[in-house]
Amino acid sequence: MVKISGSKESLRYFGGHASGRCRLKLRSCLDFCHPPIRVMKTATHTLASVSAMSVGDPPTSTTPSEAADQGAGRPGALDAKPAGDLPASRGPQHPTAEKRGVPSGLWMRCEDCGETLFRKEVERLMNVCPVCGRHMYLSARDRVRFVLDEGTFEEWDPDLMPADPLAFSDKKPYAERVIAEQKRTGLKDAALTGCGMIRGRRVAFAVTDSAFIMGSMGSVVGERLTRMIERATEQNLAVIIVSGSGGGARMHEGILSLMQMAKVSAALARYDAAGGLFISVLTNPTMGGVAASFASLGDLVFAEPKALIGFAGPRTIKATLRTELPDGFQTSEFLLEHGYIDRIVRRADLKSEIARTIDYCGK
Repeated sequence: MVKISGSKESLRYFGGHASGRCRLKLRSCLDFCHPPIRVMKTATHTLASVSAMSVGDPPTSTTPSEAADQGAGRPGALDAKPAGDLPASRGPQHPTAEKRGVPSGLWMRCEDCGETLFRKEVERLMNVCPVCGRHMYLSARDRVRFVLDEGTFEEWDPDLMPADPLAFSDKKPYAERVIAEQKRTGLKDAALTGCGMIRGRRVAFAVTDSAFIMGSMGSVVGERLTRMIERATEQNLAVIIVSGSGGGARMHEGILSLMQMAKVSAALARYDAAGGLFISVLTNPTMGGVAASFASLGDLVFAEPKALIGFAGPRTIKATLRTELPDGFQTSEFLLEHGYIDRIVRRADLKSEIARTIDYCGK
């Protein structure tokens, strides 16, 4: 909308110089209005701001900035601005309602197939991808819940706590690291031991959890496993150990950690001499000192599908041997083919498979 200021006579003079629809519109406005007069922009012409002119003066062509300078301070004049400086026309402002987003943690992505999965459905399937069958991480408490009969687990030696004999410190002191891991995982250390029932059969049961300092074997892990095996020997119970350890001996405890490999293996040797049944279950990952000691000593060795099992990582082996390695040579499928494990068992079938094996062996 453009504002035209000036006397009636000057506007009539200007109207005489306008043409067509503009002249008619100006004359129509003069009959009913007094200055200042607002003239709407038409489809064919746009009237710029015009200063007051005396009769007889010819109209002059001015730029928008010059017109603004000439009209400034005069009565009824509109302060013109370049079109680029005019504020954008906006409609009535209403408060925007906050959008309801998807709750966090409702969906997850499978690292193997890349499918987006409903988290509750995955949890119902024991953390197994319903699309590709990938067996994801499962905590120690959840493994107890899925393998043992409900309400039958009795934890042994829950008050054993790790010490810090070397006052070890890397990015943070070892004592502080242990406390932080205990708060984060709800475990006292990387192993959970006790006894329970599997399909009505009483067993000694242990599980290591890679969430606690990668499931590395410190003095508490070794001590808890050894005490469990010794109790199973006395009570003639089958021993089930589910290994989920991505680390070996815990470097924070030095030689005391390395000793646990020999201590647990010696307890298993005495258990075997007494005629006990030891079923070892390997999950992803089972590496380092755990794989090099008790995890490989079972009378029967089960493994979950596509579990990573070995001592050193593939990059370390490749750099040492300086040769190409077979594809998937540290997976449970490769190890089954080469006789390292006895059977690959899906997580949903593990409980029934263990019960069947115990019955077959007469324990």
